Amino acid sequence: MNAVQIRSAERALSVGTWLIVAGAMLYSILTVTPLAAAHTPDKWKWTAPILPLVVDAAVVIVVRLDAVLARLGGHGGKWPIVLRWMTGCMTLALNVADSALRKDLVGVAVHAVAPLLLIVTAETGLAYRRAIAAAVIELEARQQAQREAREQAIAERRETAARLAREEREHAALLAREQREHEARLIREQAEREERARREEREQAAAREQAEREARERAEREREQQQREREHREREAAERAAQERAAQARRERREQAERKAQAERERAALLAAGPAAEKLPEEQARATVQAAFEAGLSVRSAAELCGWSVGWVSTRYQEFRDAGHPVFEADGAMV
Repeated sequence: MNAVQIRSAERALSVGTWLIVAGAMLYSILTVTPLAAAHTPDKWKWTAPILPLVVDAAVVIVVRLDAVLARLGGHGGKWPIVLRWMTGCMTLALNVADSALRKDLVGVAVHAVAPLLLIVTAETGLAYRRAIAAAVIELEARQQAQREAREQAIAERRETAARLAREEREHAALLAREQREHEARLIREQAEREERARREEREQAAAREQAEREARERAEREREQQQREREHREREAAERAAQERAAQARRERREQAERKAQAERERAALLAAGPAAEKLPEEQARATVQAAFEAGLSVRSAAELCGWSVGWVSTRYQEFRDAGHPVFEADGAMV
């Protein structure tokens, strides 16, 4: 059985199951509604179809979820079994109740057909779906094994081809090496014959080359020594420059801190003077307003400190804001 046949069987099972469920639900509603209406007060008789609908809805839930769990290979435990049998028994009891009360055995048998068929179909459908899910798993495992076998065969063929190619290359390389060795032996024998005649000349050339090589090596060592000394001097110069930059940065930070402390003392002195008894000179008033602005004081407080009008102080505050003048918090931090 292939995947197409399994899917076809699953579709046939699903369609058949839902046809049986739909028929049983319709038959149950038509059978149980008169029974429920007969045992319901007149003003509530319109609620008679609700009971078979509720019971049949539980049947639909059981069938649907059993199908999903079976497809996934899962198991819902004992409660789905309890719900499945409880709804089946309820449906059977409701369908045969009217005939049983009238002691109509033929009616009981006739009305028991649809509920019993629904119960057996639910159980059989669940078993079929589990079998189909197991078959799907087995089919997928078999297909996976076949794919792995094909891939392994392809890998083995490739490895065999690579091994044959490697052996051919090694054989060709061996032949070429033997040919080269033979040619080299002939050349070496010829060279040995010629070497005896030129030995003295080679020895002299070797001595000259040795002397030149030693001279080059001495020159190279001297250049390396000079390079190391130059690098040492450059490192020392870089270290001195870094130390000077660090010292300059420390001096600048110290001077900046001193200037900041001086400015804070001046600002504190201006603010500590208290409300002015009369208008301060404009230059002193501007300094006082600037100190109040930096301290975050209100316009009215600044006006009291310098003795000038609130409008004039407000104008100065706006000028400071437009110029991006910093404002300091109570601890001296700029905001």
